[in-house]
Parts: sequence; C-alpha cells; structure tokens
Amino acid sequence: MYAISLGDDGAELRPLEPWRAEEFLTHIDRGREFIGQYVGLPDVVTDLVSSRSFLQSYADKAAADVGRIYGIWMDGKLVGGVLFRTMDVQHGTAEAGCWLEPSAAGKGLVTRAARAIIDWAVEERGIHRVEWQVAAANAASIAVARRLGMTKDGVLRESYLHRGNRYDIEVWSVLAPEWRAARDGR
Repeated sequence: MYAISLGDDGAELRPLEPWRAEEFLTHIDRGREFIGQYVGLPDVVTDLVSSRSFLQSYADKAAADVGRIYGIWMDGKLVGGVLFRTMDVQHGTAEAGCWLEPSAAGKGLVTRAARAIIDWAVEERGIHRVEWQVAAANAASIAVARRLGMTKDGVLRESYLHRGNRYDIEVWSVLAPEWRAARDGR
C-alpha cells in the first residue's frame, strides 16, 4: 500500500481498491446528493455489492492498463477521488474525472490530486492528451480544469443524460508539452 502526500494539510492520494468497498460506500452515502448533482457515481454505488463491483471494475481497468481510480483521504477519512475513466496508452489519450463529498469542498484537494495523476500519466505512461469532461453547469469542476491549465475545446450540446435531464458537456484538455511547461513554471 502506498500513499502520496497532497500537501502539508495531511491529505493523501491512495489507490481505491475493491477491499475498500465498505469505506467507499460509507463515503458515497455521506456525499450522495452533493456528488450526484452532476456525476452518476452515487446512482451506481448503492450498496456493498455495487460498491465492490464498481471498485473491481477499476481494478480490472488498471490490470488492463485502460483506467485507474484513486481516493483522496483527509485525516484518515476517504473524502473524494480522482480517476482516469478511460486511458488509451497506445493513442496517448486519457479522460480524467473527480468527485468530492461536501465536507472536503473548497480545499483544493481535487486540483492537487488531479495534478498528481496527470503528472504520472504524462511522465510515466506517455499520455499526450488528458481530457476533462464536465457538465457546463458544474462551475467547481470547470474551475479545476482552469487551475490545471486546461483549454476548453468545445461543448457537446445536451450529450449527457443524468437523472432525466440533458446537460451540455464541456470538453477541456491539456497536452503533454503544455502540462510540462506549466508544471516547470510553477
């Protein structure tokens, strides 16, 4: 087991593995409505079986090198996460995403965690383009994309059906040379 420090406040990034299904479900239950505003995760993770199944699907993705999932812990408590929903090493592309429970919002945790996984993807896995797809109404997630130095590529109009409503999805991205230049300039 390993943990990556996300700063001086004790926040850590760790792999989110199937054996953590109960802890993951408890976390989702704490933030179910907040997380579910724009993300379908709470609609998929509803009980211990579905929690384990969801985490196992990402363990399988990691084994196949097509995705990853990480939890964000604060003071020993799982409060959110970041992931590569998709990752195509051969083509050098990945789609990153996030979620967070309300108690952890506004602390920069997602930005710091996303920086860690994007840096890993670019430097260790050779990913050239990282995308961030976000509901146009999700101002907090759009702010993360901006803080990550991403560029808005466009809008997929009414492409996301969530809880009976259609949402425009903004596509943001950062390319490896842009990522390195911004990181080295920090």
